[in-house]
Amino acid sequence: MSRRASLPGADELFRSTTPALTAVRDSTPEIDPASIISNPTAPLTRGQSKSVRTTPRRRVSNVDRSPSGRESHAEKITVYLSPEELFDLDQARLLLRGDLGLAADRGRIVRESIAVIIADLEAKGEQSILARRLRGL
Repeated sequence: MSRRASLPGADELFRSTTPALTAVRDSTPEIDPASIISNPTAPLTRGQSKSVRTTPRRRVSNVDRSPSGRESHAEKITVYLSPEELFDLDQARLLLRGDLGLAADRGRIVRESIAVIIADLEAKGEQSILARRLRGL
């Protein structure tokens, strides 16, 4: 008996967990192109162009503005920070934890900050802190 552990291969680790497109039965009815022009919110079917937004842009009310908090997130962006900005973010996290007793990770602080700055932008428009800072004022 070998003392080496048996580990899964790369194919097993990185296999697709979603069914292949050929395994999905085509149950989507074809839509007349003229109906899409008259109904811009109709769902796209196979073969239609996705270059034009067909769903209306979602406007969020202030009641619905709260960030997602601690949950699994499906979308991801990458933000590059300078060492000073990362230090400031960690200092804010430590300040929240030490002085205010609020445990929050860096991602939650960023999501909360985005929610606050977007609410300010929607409320104040050109006079918002974001617009003023991006203009360099």
